[in-house]
Amino acid sequence: MADNFDHDRDHAFAHVLAGDRALHGRIYPLKRDVAAFADALLGILFPQLSDDALAAPDDLAARLVLVRRDLRRLVAPLTGSETADQVTTAFADSLPRVHAALLEDGEAILAGDPAAESLDEVVAAYPGFLAIAIHRVAHELYVLQVPILPRLLAEVAHTRTGVDIHPGATIGRGFCIDHGTGVVVGETAVIGDLVKLYQGVTLGALSVVKTLAGHKRHPTIGDRVVIYANATVLGGDTTVGSDSIIGGNVFVTSSVPAGSVLYQTSRSRVRRADDGFDDIDFVI
Repeated sequence: MADNFDHDRDHAFAHVLAGDRALHGRIYPLKRDVAAFADALLGILFPQLSDDALAAPDDLAARLVLVRRDLRRLVAPLTGSETADQVTTAFADSLPRVHAALLEDGEAILAGDPAAESLDEVVAAYPGFLAIAIHRVAHELYVLQVPILPRLLAEVAHTRTGVDIHPGATIGRGFCIDHGTGVVVGETAVIGDLVKLYQGVTLGALSVVKTLAGHKRHPTIGDRVVIYANATVLGGDTTVGSDSIIGGNVFVTSSVPAGSVLYQTSRSRVRRADDGFDDIDFVI
C-alpha cells in the first residue's frame, strides 16, 4: 500500500511540475554550461587562463569557432534560430574590442596595486580582473538584448569572486576592482574611465520599488574616481564628479562635485580593560 501511495503522490506532483514547465515555454541555459562557455572564451582571450598557453593561430581560430557554436546553442532556445545567428555574429565582431578593453583593465589593476608583480599575475589570479572580464562579456550580450544569459554570466562571476555586477552596468576603460569581495554595481550604474573600487563598495538604488524598473536607479561615477572600502553610493540622480575620492564607509545619496574628497571621522580611545566597561562600549 505504501509503495502505491508514494507512486500516486509522486505521479500527481510530476503532472503539476510538467504543467509549470509548459507555462514557461523556454529551455533555460544551465549555469554549468554558461560557466563552461565563459571559461572557454576567456581561455582563448588570455593564455594565462588556458591549458594551452602556446596555441598557434590556427588552433585559436578553431577554438573560436567552437565557442561561437556553444554561444549559439545557449542563445537559440531563448531567442529563436535567426536571432541567435545574428547575436553570435555580432558578439564575435565585438571580441577584439572586448579584449582590448580587458587589457586596459588589467594594466589599471597592475598600476593601482603595489602587491601586483605582473600583468600575468593580475589576469591569472586577481578576482577583480575575472569579475570585470566576465562582466564585459555579459554586457555585450545584454546590449544585444539576449534574455537570461547575461544574468547567468554575472552570477558565475558573483559565485567565483564575490563581486556582483549587473550586466546592464556601463563601465568605462581602465576599470580597477581591488580585492573585490562584496562589491555591488547596479543595472543602471554608469562608471567612467580609470575608476577604482575597493572591497564592499555598493553602487545601488535608493529604492527597490518594482515600478522603477527601466528607470535610472543607480549612480553615475565620473572619470578617475576612487571609492574606498565599504562606501555606499545610492540613487539614479546621484553623480560623483570626476577626480573625486570617496572615503571608506561613507554613505552618499546626493551628488558630489568634481575634485571632491568625502570622508567620515571617528574617534577611538584606549584605556585599561580592568577599568570596567560602559554600555556605550558595546555598540555594534
